[in-house]
Amino acid sequence: MSGKPFTVGIVQEKVTDDVAANVDRAIARIREAASRGAQIVCLQELFNAPYFCKSQQVERFDLAEAVPGPTTERLAAVAKELAVVIVVPLFERQAPGVYRNSAAVIDADGELLGVYRKMHIPDDPLYNEKFYFTPGDAQTPSSPSGGFAVWKTRYATIGVLICWDQWYPEAARITALLGAEIIFYPTAIGWHPSEKDEFGEAQVQAWQTAQRAHAIANGVYVASPNRCGHEDEPGTNGLEFFGHSFIADPFGRMLVEAGTEPEVLVAECDPKVIESTRRSWPFLRDRRIDAYGQILNRYIGR
Repeated sequence: MSGKPFTVGIVQEKVTDDVAANVDRAIARIREAASRGAQIVCLQELFNAPYFCKSQQVERFDLAEAVPGPTTERLAAVAKELAVVIVVPLFERQAPGVYRNSAAVIDADGELLGVYRKMHIPDDPLYNEKFYFTPGDAQTPSSPSGGFAVWKTRYATIGVLICWDQWYPEAARITALLGAEIIFYPTAIGWHPSEKDEFGEAQVQAWQTAQRAHAIANGVYVASPNRCGHEDEPGTNGLEFFGHSFIADPFGRMLVEAGTEPEVLVAECDPKVIESTRRSWPFLRDRRIDAYGQILNRYIGR
């Protein structure tokens, strides 16, 4: 643990088809967060383009870029200028035919510390992610940089998980055990317009509750920047990304929460709260690590 309080900012934004304009807008938001004291800033999932996974279109692979590449290099310059850490979620072209839903972690001196690649890939109506994304590789002795990871930045030790990862307690637990003081969950989640009236509020509550539970169960801060606004898709009603980005403390308490419009949220996180929470609720201490072997099965039944 770093010991010193650190301040985080998350960006909730609408996007357009103009990738360059989206990047410009994100940089302006990063500057706003930094001006309000943020030392670590996280953008939303696939921040620089519309959510292209709403249908399967081969030409949309052209939105991907290498890491390091033009976007990460530009944001590295911003990180160095402002002395802020930036988490940059984007569509990564790792190799021909290997594309990832990734998040680059750039330290406050502009150094690219590493890349997290989304481990859990969904496949739902208008969320055709399995068509586009190769899942992140599990960490192995021959691939120690794969899988879940943390990065010791200038201000704090951070973990990054992406969107669908947020529903999996295993991902949060491993990231916390690796030493994360805060887990960032850059996200693109929204409503199918036809379902909003009946299920919309429950869906937002479920999304927030699952992540707040990870904060409580692991004694860590959680920060979840979601996109917002309606995005069209020909032949469908499109998706309405519902925002409601938030930062929660290790008790699961909401420190800040956005509505459904673009917004920058900033909150201070104190490692002393992690320490005191884990003393009062020693969930990590009381784990029965000798009894969990069955978790490696996809299903346990007769």
